[in-house]
Amino acid sequence: MIEIKKIGIKAKNAFYTLKTLSHKRRQGVLEKYNKLLLKNKVQILKENNKDIKSVKRTSLIDRLILNDKKIESIRNSINQIQKFSDPLGQILEKWRRPNKMTIQRVSTPIGVIGVIYESRPNVTADVAALCIKTGNCAILRGGSEALYSNKILAELFRASLKQKKIDENCVQFISNTNRRIVNFLLSGMQKYIDVIVPRGGKGLVAKVQNLSNVHVIGHLEGLCHLYIDNDSNYEKAKKIVLNSKLRRTSICGALETLLINERAIRSHGIPLINELKKRGCEILVDKNINKHLKVKLKLAGLNDWKTEYLDKKLSIKSVKNVNEAVDHIIKYGTMHTDGIITKNKKTAKFFLENVNSSIATHNVSTQFADGGEFGFGGEIGISTNKLPPRGPVGIKQLTSYKYILSGDSIIRP
Repeated sequence: MIEIKKIGIKAKNAFYTLKTLSHKRRQGVLEKYNKLLLKNKVQILKENNKDIKSVKRTSLIDRLILNDKKIESIRNSINQIQKFSDPLGQILEKWRRPNKMTIQRVSTPIGVIGVIYESRPNVTADVAALCIKTGNCAILRGGSEALYSNKILAELFRASLKQKKIDENCVQFISNTNRRIVNFLLSGMQKYIDVIVPRGGKGLVAKVQNLSNVHVIGHLEGLCHLYIDNDSNYEKAKKIVLNSKLRRTSICGALETLLINERAIRSHGIPLINELKKRGCEILVDKNINKHLKVKLKLAGLNDWKTEYLDKKLSIKSVKNVNEAVDHIIKYGTMHTDGIITKNKKTAKFFLENVNSSIATHNVSTQFADGGEFGFGGEIGISTNKLPPRGPVGIKQLTSYKYILSGDSIIRP
């Protein structure tokens, strides 16, 4: 893995240069990249088409495909990132001690960020832009299914750096698809990588947990839940559930398990099941719900409560009350995004305070689990860690800080 170590050395050297550059120069890279994305749109789509043609799992296509609209979305994300003020050198806190010593907590870059991800080419552009904005260097290792798409997006970013006379190794893309490289990034690069961000399924998560010697900003599966309380409006519940499940089934914020208060099975559950089926969604239910249905459905098993489908498939379970809903989420959830639909403020308060999710929603679609929707411009991922950062990891979450102590010849007695 000598070549990977060389990438690490180049990233470290590039970081020492990058952190001395002005915000204006870093902004210039983003402006140039945005222009190159537009100028090279035809070539980007051509490379993306190579990936689409060779994809083996059709369920990946929604996540993988690029078109005019998605390229514009990437460019818009970069525009939003540009609008933020310089996140570095900000005085986050300041106080004065009785001995007249002043203490400041000041924002700094993290260093070299390694990102291991699957399927989504937009991650390449978002991560590169966020890292340069925050004075960090990036080592990117995308999935083999998006190789050509990721490669051209990374090459265009490196071209932007070069044209602005900044070390192009601030962003490096590993095009070698050998899976052993992921193992080495996790276990053999602690001298060069400061933080690892994994974005993928169970296999990748397990590998990270077993092998990583580097601090991890975790991005577990998006096994998202909604609980429909008996004290809720059906039409509003329907609107939220359909959007949460079907707007885009392949994203980590898509609804995977629906919990329904048993007193709302007839009023909410049955008509909702019919609406979902009408839209081509496969439904699995528990025995209690099946009792109320004329046409019986497939029963959900233990594995279904643990499964992120990323497809037109949904598990539905009846629960006695909000306590039981929270218990189910804590037992089977992945601390990603979980919500409640209710008019009862007291019930909502209990739910929001007791679920362990990094994002908890009340009468809101789970598909808002996105850095752009939070006003962050973009995200490097959704962190499901209990320690910070949690939720969408954007500009502010990609900085660290240091303490600066100052005074006039102050010594400790």
